Amino acid sequence: MDIIISNASGRPIYEQIYAQIKNAVVSGELSAGDALPSIRALAKDLRISVITTKRAYDELERDGYINTVAGKGCYVAPKDLSLVRESQLVEIEQCMRRILELAGPLGLGRAELAEMFENLCS
Repeated sequence: MDIIISNASGRPIYEQIYAQIKNAVVSGELSAGDALPSIRALAKDLRISVITTKRAYDELERDGYINTVAGKGCYVAPKDLSLVRESQLVEIEQCMRRILELAGPLGLGRAELAEMFENLCS
């Protein structure tokens, strides 16, 4: 798995790492039990601070995507894919609510929003 960091992105680096590893777990690219690079090795490869990498790993562990085994490293945690899917659906719904909040004052209706979405998908 390759992690790509964009300094031009408005997102903090730890969030970029978090999102890419999370997406790899959810998509099945990484399976339960797969070893992740050590915090130090990943920091060195990405040329970033160990603290930044540790923060991403800490958040992944907090959210149940990885487990840390003292002295051995970090591994992808076993996940109930239905729970992961439900979590992702909740996140999508939150984003959609935010879109509706932004669209309301502009007077954008369903048809215009659907057209915008279709344009993004093509």
